[in-house]
Amino acid sequence: MTNVTPGAPRAAARAVGQGPSTGRLVGLDLARGLAVLGMYASHVGPDPPGGGPVGWAAEMSRGRSSALFALLAGFTLVILTGRPEPRTGRAGRQAAGRVLIRSAALVALGGALTALDTSVNVILAYYGLALALALPLRRLRAARDLALVALAGALVLPQVLYPLRAAAYGGGWADTLADHDPLARLSGGEGLLDLLVTGDYPVLTWLPFIVAGMAVARLDLGRPGARARSAVCGAALAAAGYGGSWLALHLVPGALGAVSAATDGGPAAAAWWSDAAGSPGDTNPAWLLVAAPHSQTTFSILGNTGVALLVLAGCLAVVDRSAGPRRLAAPVAAVGSVSLTAYAGHIVALSALGLDDEDRSYTGAVTLWLCFTGTAVLAALLWTRVFRRGPLEYALHSVTLPARLIN
Repeated sequence: MTNVTPGAPRAAARAVGQGPSTGRLVGLDLARGLAVLGMYASHVGPDPPGGGPVGWAAEMSRGRSSALFALLAGFTLVILTGRPEPRTGRAGRQAAGRVLIRSAALVALGGALTALDTSVNVILAYYGLALALALPLRRLRAARDLALVALAGALVLPQVLYPLRAAAYGGGWADTLADHDPLARLSGGEGLLDLLVTGDYPVLTWLPFIVAGMAVARLDLGRPGARARSAVCGAALAAAGYGGSWLALHLVPGALGAVSAATDGGPAAAAWWSDAAGSPGDTNPAWLLVAAPHSQTTFSILGNTGVALLVLAGCLAVVDRSAGPRRLAAPVAAVGSVSLTAYAGHIVALSALGLDDEDRSYTGAVTLWLCFTGTAVLAALLWTRVFRRGPLEYALHSVTLPARLIN
């Protein structure tokens, strides 16, 4: 959710297939743009099965777009703190200060957007806290080490989250903690327990996406075969996540029935890839077998990370080709270059227009989706012809300037 500053090393730009004169990682902007437009599809597009093929296409973006955004946030964290080598000394402390200020600003902005009370589950506050918690990992120089941390998190953290959520839903200590949560008191809404455990995007299970993005950022993506290996890794993770969930749901006795019961009769057969089954009404352990994009399970993290890696590798390949593909990708990349503004803007628009996704017909949902997408693309193209950053990107950059005072 950031732009590379004018002083960013030219080698970093070449590493993602961009000419050295532009100073922007266009491949990342293209991936960000796809993530933002995918979120539009999730938030205003039609739902399956009533939405037909378009509804199922929109369903493909649900959860996976936010996971891609989280992975790209991890990549950005490494850019901010030093790539390919982490900054040390005063420069390193200043970079860490910028990240922490940025994280606090995202938490505040997320709280403000949540207060608009739209149908969107705003993710920015979760991103902000996840970035702050991932910051110490910037000292890991090897992509392999970061990848192992991400994999360990994907395997372990969902199993930690499950009993914590069960205990939190039971009240008691959780209610006491929430009553004394300074963040909840300050914001009047989400507190640390919500952000870490009980919220829509619990940081415990979204940290692996951030760390996976950090691992990709440590790679030399300009080396022959590096992107292809990333794509192969992504395909393997997607197969392990979604394929593993499909096998588990069909081979574990009673799994489909238990998932259906936990979601009040939702279509459990689709829970290996889709949110159509809904969310569990209780803490049934069978839920750990699904890979629905928002299910917070090991299978979902592996699958969503795999898709994110495939999309990122594809975007980097596109911008590394001839001028034709780059020109075709430019409108989406423009949205990605102002991604924070584009994301926040569509939530403000939903609130201002009083739109509720549960009240729209199929035709209305498709029309709204196209209007939001077209408006964002056109506005981004016009804005980026004049300015380097979007309005919120400028604001976020400005609030981090005091980090220069750190000695």
